[in-house]
Amino acid sequence: MIIRPARRTENINEYYFSAKLKEIDRLNAVRSEEGKDRIINLGIGAPDGMPPVQAIEALVESARQPGNHAYQSYTGIPELRQAFAEWYRRYYGVELDPAAEIQPLVGSKEGILLLSLAFLNEGDKVLVPDPGYPTYLSATALVQAEPVKYDLVEENGWQPDFDALEKTDLTGVRMMWTNYPNMPTGAPATEELYRKLADFGRRHGIMICNDNPYSFILNDRPLSILGVPGAKECCVELNSLSKAHNMSGWRIGMAAASGEVISQLLKVKSQMDSGMFRPLQLAAVQALSQRPEWFESLNAEYRKRKVLAGKIFDMIGAEYDPGSMGMFLWGKVGSDNPLATEGPDGSPLGAGEDLRSPGEKVSDRILYGAGVFITPGFIFGKNGRDHIRISLCAGPEILENAAEKIRELMG
Repeated sequence: MIIRPARRTENINEYYFSAKLKEIDRLNAVRSEEGKDRIINLGIGAPDGMPPVQAIEALVESARQPGNHAYQSYTGIPELRQAFAEWYRRYYGVELDPAAEIQPLVGSKEGILLLSLAFLNEGDKVLVPDPGYPTYLSATALVQAEPVKYDLVEENGWQPDFDALEKTDLTGVRMMWTNYPNMPTGAPATEELYRKLADFGRRHGIMICNDNPYSFILNDRPLSILGVPGAKECCVELNSLSKAHNMSGWRIGMAAASGEVISQLLKVKSQMDSGMFRPLQLAAVQALSQRPEWFESLNAEYRKRKVLAGKIFDMIGAEYDPGSMGMFLWGKVGSDNPLATEGPDGSPLGAGEDLRSPGEKVSDRILYGAGVFITPGFIFGKNGRDHIRISLCAGPEILENAAEKIRELMG
């Protein structure tokens, strides 16, 4: 390179799944030459179902209209903001001003970086969950803020330990990331949890950023942190059509917060893009109008898949919570798990000769031995080191095929 990369990139790596998918592509090329099946990917949470028919029809029809291909408003069309507001009122019981308290996004992932750019200065501190979505850490690093990790542990239901947080030195902490139903653990949101978070943020002058894309998956009662009275004083929520509407590739999300927060978010966003394609926005309006039957049908399928994923974990010897929510199953494996005592090629491992976490050892053994990729939990933080995660975004026949391949591996 003719110049050195910016210092802000020194503390981040390529996103784990970006690098892993390239590795899987290389392995698939070799497997094809050897006449083997392609690797079964149970890693990424990209829904495999179709979006609502009405959304597809709206996209196609509106794309035929010659006036719909120009730059769009930075704030989104009024119809979309109104649809988001009605969605929140209908399912979360939250009132939002569509003109001032909603900002459409190119997926909620964009919102993580935009909020960080809008509200964090170099050296500011950010409370980040461990385990948690890796993008919280990378966005913090990109704006040269300092992450302060807080532990989520099974014994506490994967919820923050508020006693420990109160004893933490919160000097310089301006933001806290939360995510419920939790990814990767599947821990549910509760009204009490959201009240505690809002109270914590208000008392300490910390913006609580709740990432809420999984609230409809395997969950009959979606909750929003903005349902807590007075939450808009200190809370912002990100949401998305990716998971609950099978539209991950469409990149349609939103931020909801007080008008003051949204105006600052827009100040940054308006420098970065020129508005969402109008046919996408009109399609999103139709997706957001889905009745409860849509989610009931969606979750009936995910329940079947979770049972099959549980059978894989039973076979591996991984402990899991059958009542978890979201589109992943989170399983615990120990260093004594048979698959964690073998190298990727099946050779025995001696004590102390391999520094990989138990979850990574199990994941690698299954990937290279059975041709099935299961996400190792270490990528979400140290509290995920002895865990693995199965995505429910693979159909029953794929999960059954994966189970058979793992069964053959284990003899």
